[in-house]
Amino acid sequence: MSLPSSIDYSRVSLLLLDIEGTTTPIDFVYKRLFPYAGREVESFLRAHSDSDEIFSLIRDLRAQRNADEASSLQPTAWRDDDGGEATILSAVDYVRWLMAKDSKCTALKSLQGKIWQQGFANGELHGEVYDDVAPAFARWHEQGREICIYSSGSVLAQRLLFGSLSSGDLTAFISNYFDTQVGAKTAGESYRKIAKELGRSAEEILFVSDAPKEVAAAIEAGFRAVVCVRDGEANVPGFEVIRSFEEIRIR
Repeated sequence: MSLPSSIDYSRVSLLLLDIEGTTTPIDFVYKRLFPYAGREVESFLRAHSDSDEIFSLIRDLRAQRNADEASSLQPTAWRDDDGGEATILSAVDYVRWLMAKDSKCTALKSLQGKIWQQGFANGELHGEVYDDVAPAFARWHEQGREICIYSSGSVLAQRLLFGSLSSGDLTAFISNYFDTQVGAKTAGESYRKIAKELGRSAEEILFVSDAPKEVAAAIEAGFRAVVCVRDGEANVPGFEVIRSFEEIRIR
């Protein structure tokens, strides 16, 4: 049971939205996007092994793998041969290990975004959102309120998702995108950075996410925030809960 509404939506000038479980079904991410990236990562790395950008991501992955090992997380082994066969196979194994752990590692998310870009470009992938999302975006835009996205997925992946919907491109409604480059979504400092970058006071921003820890971090930073529960029990003590963007009626 959710708490009585305590948010004055009339004071909200900007909506900051999570993606997974908030605008987009979780199953789309875990049953469509993640398997595609896991399946295509080896061929993608082989095809782009001469790219400085991809080689830089592989170096970042190796650094993260070494940090994981130092933290006793027992990551997959890594054999390095300066971008050759051993390096590629090591990177593939480690990427799949990270994905199995649902890691939010920035290098992983960047690589996933580039792999998904390939899938969106060739028509294998198309974005997906809940039915109430497009009408809400149009409504908020008409009211002159900004819409921004903050997701663990890379900014590239975010743009691809909202720009490839069968129902139409929603990117025209979105003014800014943020990913883990700004910081962890469970850290209050990340939200303070976002508010500063947007040039808004924290109380002007409404953050919407399915993750209570993220909502708690946003509230700690002074944001207005609600937990979005799309399926199952809406029992999230201490937080305001919505089930649909239809409930965010800003006049």
